[in-house]
Amino acid sequence: MGLRSALTDMFGIEHPIVLAPMGGVAGGRLAAAVAEGGGLGMIGGGRGNADWLRRECALAASGTEKPWGIGLLSWAINQDILAAAIAWRPAAIMLSFGDPAPFAPSIHDAAIPLVVQVTSMAEARRALDVGADVVVAQGTEAGGHGGGRSTLPFVPAVVDVAGAVPVLAAGGIADGRGLAAALVLGAAGAVIGTRFEATTEALLDADEATAILAAGASDTILGRVADVAADAGWPAVYPARTLRNAFTETWQNREDELGDDDEALSEFRAGVDRADMDYVPVWAGEAVDLITELHGASALVGRISAEALDALDSVPREHH
Repeated sequence: MGLRSALTDMFGIEHPIVLAPMGGVAGGRLAAAVAEGGGLGMIGGGRGNADWLRRECALAASGTEKPWGIGLLSWAINQDILAAAIAWRPAAIMLSFGDPAPFAPSIHDAAIPLVVQVTSMAEARRALDVGADVVVAQGTEAGGHGGGRSTLPFVPAVVDVAGAVPVLAAGGIADGRGLAAALVLGAAGAVIGTRFEATTEALLDADEATAILAAGASDTILGRVADVAADAGWPAVYPARTLRNAFTETWQNREDELGDDDEALSEFRAGVDRADMDYVPVWAGEAVDLITELHGASALVGRISAEALDALDSVPREHH
């Protein structure tokens, strides 16, 4: 018996698992592999680079006939980028980080399910106001950019205000026990990112994958160093969780100073260009402790779902 939920019913998928649309990591091959495994694959469309999006969507479309979607950054896109995404007729479009209101009507008009990722209760209410079909409650344990709430208390709080709208849990989930916990909290499934970075289909260099396999939660850091150094334009309200490296250790909590230091900024760019791991930002969440092996993404989806079933079945129940 599989794990059925409002998520699996909505998208006709086998397992209540969604690939986090990680920018620069979740390309078409990874999205297709997750879809083939019975989850909902998501391409990390980010700011919507047209050539990149076209290439990766083509890979997904040729790699699977099962549902896959596209994730975009609300603060960074425009209507033209959204129109290009809609033209692929994805199974879902996820908007994250910023106000979804300017873009929700176009997605609704296209009859594409709108998924909105939120990091606060105010954002959750905004997502519901604009008609989100699914809300993703992302905790601060997540890799990459996020907010300031912990997953465990945040998810049920969003579930309570969402009513009939399905809520997904994100942040710190890397195995079936995390998925089981999400379901017990009232979520209809989980959005999983860092675990899928350590797969053969992820757009990650071998050194980055090796770093994730070797890391523990204490090796991650939440801050804005990488964004300031890359002049990425990210809103300051959304810091990013990455693996610690020499550059973050030097500049953490000194971001204002870093932004004015041309020599340090040049040093960062040169280090990233030569793929020096003392400089390269590797997005990774606190569940990185649980990731010790590289897997194929398709098989991983079923494995996580099976682990969740086992975890739920193993909970002792007192009989009266």
